[in-house]
This record gives sequence, structure tokens and C-alpha cells, in this order.
Amino acid sequence: MRSIGAVQAVVTATGFDREPTAAELDAIDAEMPLILAEVELLDAQIVTLDGPASPLNERLVRRARRKVLAARRNAANRAERRVTGEAA
Repeated sequence: MRSIGAVQAVVTATGFDREPTAAELDAIDAEMPLILAEVELLDAQIVTLDGPASPLNERLVRRARRKVLAARRNAANRAERRVTGEAA
């Protein structure tokens, strides 16, 4: 009787068991304002789902949407500056 052995390398490579690099941490830091703005928008939308529609809730969602748009704009501008090589 033949024994059965693994023919391929281990599925879980050790490359995934590492800490993030400085570049990855910098990328996360650069995206953090957008992430926080999106979380704020999600919170505002959840508030409107839980209660009756009110002008205050609508204003909360509008403000959160504007923050998300501003954060996306700023992220796009930073990315464009990196691509063109301009100073930040």
C-alpha cells in the first residue's frame, strides 16, 4: 500500500504571517480620513433607519455625505500629486 503525501507546497504561506510594512501603514494613514467619513455616513444612515424621518436626521446624512465627498476629493488630489511628482 502506498502512503499519501502532499504534492504541493503548504497552502498557508508564511508571507501572510507578517506585520504590515511602512508603506502599507502609510497607505492606511492616507485613507483614514475617508474611512472615518464613510463610517460617519453609515452611522447617520443607521440613525435614520431606526427612527422617524426628521429634518435633523436628513441634515445629519447630508453633512456626512459632504464629508465623504470632501475626503474622496482630498484623497484623489493627494494621489494625483504623488503621480505627477508635485510636493505635498
